[in-house]
Amino acid sequence: MFLGIDLGTSEVKALLVDESGALAGSAGSPLEVQRPHPRWSEQSPEAWWEATLSAVEGLRRAHPQRLAAVRGVGLSGQMHGATLLDAADRPLRPAILWNDARSGEECQELVSRVPATSTITGNLAMPGFTAPKLIWVAKHEPEVFVRVATVLLPKDYLRLRLTGDKVSDMSDAAGTLWLDVERRDWSEAMLEGCRLSRAHMPRLVEGSDASGRLLPEIAASWGIHQPVTMAGGAGDNAASAVGIGAVAPGDGFVSLGTSGVLFVVNDRFSPNPARAVHAFCHALPRRWHQMSVMLSAASCLRWVTRLVGGPNEAAVLAEVATLDEQERARAPIFLPYLSGERTPHNDPAALGVFFGLTHGTDRRALVYSAIEGVSFGLADGLDALASAGTRTGTLSLVGGGSRSGLWAQLLADILQTPLRVHAGGEAGAALGAARLGHLACGGSERVVCTRPPVASEHAPARDGPGRFQDRLERFRALYRALSPVWKAAGSATS
Repeated sequence: MFLGIDLGTSEVKALLVDESGALAGSAGSPLEVQRPHPRWSEQSPEAWWEATLSAVEGLRRAHPQRLAAVRGVGLSGQMHGATLLDAADRPLRPAILWNDARSGEECQELVSRVPATSTITGNLAMPGFTAPKLIWVAKHEPEVFVRVATVLLPKDYLRLRLTGDKVSDMSDAAGTLWLDVERRDWSEAMLEGCRLSRAHMPRLVEGSDASGRLLPEIAASWGIHQPVTMAGGAGDNAASAVGIGAVAPGDGFVSLGTSGVLFVVNDRFSPNPARAVHAFCHALPRRWHQMSVMLSAASCLRWVTRLVGGPNEAAVLAEVATLDEQERARAPIFLPYLSGERTPHNDPAALGVFFGLTHGTDRRALVYSAIEGVSFGLADGLDALASAGTRTGTLSLVGGGSRSGLWAQLLADILQTPLRVHAGGEAGAALGAARLGHLACGGSERVVCTRPPVASEHAPARDGPGRFQDRLERFRALYRALSPVWKAAGSATS
């Protein structure tokens, strides 16, 4: 039996799979994000730990014998978060998360210190990445910075608590701006640009390699009485790829989670920073991936559901299904930049917008506009990948948003790309983490990393390009018109 633990932004998920790869149990524990200032996004590392223990305890209560049989554990998690520890491995402050936008100026400062940033890392300096967060801390919280002994990514803080080891994997480390992504090693130049050194960094392993052993006292508290191997694990998107079998060059998926992602596997390092495309290491050796990322995806649906007073996301989506084509065409245009945006704009100043409200606009129209706007943002990301030479065929659809057949079909129509939803696809990262745990225990990639059964397929409608082109062009025109307004407003208040 193998255990996957996924530290998400809104939940910690724990998932059991057996030797055949079949799902054997799952549990979760919710998390909250703290936003003490506009554009800030933080969480307590202790909250991660407590939620992890709670999720695993849920498995222990429901499946005690299966949990007791675990011999391998894999971790996946939200990327880019800055978890700052002192010399005694205690957190110095709340972790600054991937969707925190406070460090825009520090991105420019990093590039001025290390002009080769995009060449070394394959990525633009963006506020979401870890490195500029440390420059911000050094500037605004110098009393904290001088005490920093170790910087860990979120899932690797859990590893420290679970194993006592400070280790990260290549896929997660690639999102820090401290990794030489092609060489798969820490970059001395990038670390020095943040006044850090290798001494502040964890040891690196491949995601499918062993990183250590579960502490005996932790294992015993879970009812496990044999040695348990901890895999290197992966950042959430690379783990999701492993979970749906996207491990060969050309394989890919779309994720509708808190963020929105288009992910394609490569057999070589293929950066395209000019279009804000991410080029990261995959969780498996000798592979990389390209990724377009929008910062708000299914989180937009959660937000608008609360805004309109809907009981839950499924209920408001059922209402959207009653809209006819003319009503959809009259719906407002929604810009989904609730946390700024990455691909293709790299614009932390961008804001969310409903454009075209009238007295006739009802909550169905607002919810439809939200999921359409997210889909348009992913279309921009697909264009950015195509400009880098990436070609896609059928893509898997994962994340919480994949539960909605209505949204899946809308996305297929807008992207003009066939989409395939797999059974259990909403738990892709936790499943991928469990699979990495299996690989670290000697499992064969060919046997372990298979594609889960297909639950549904969504072919793009032939009239999709004509039906959505006008609204997509207005979506893009609105961004172009408002971008200078946002930037001016930001500079006026900074």
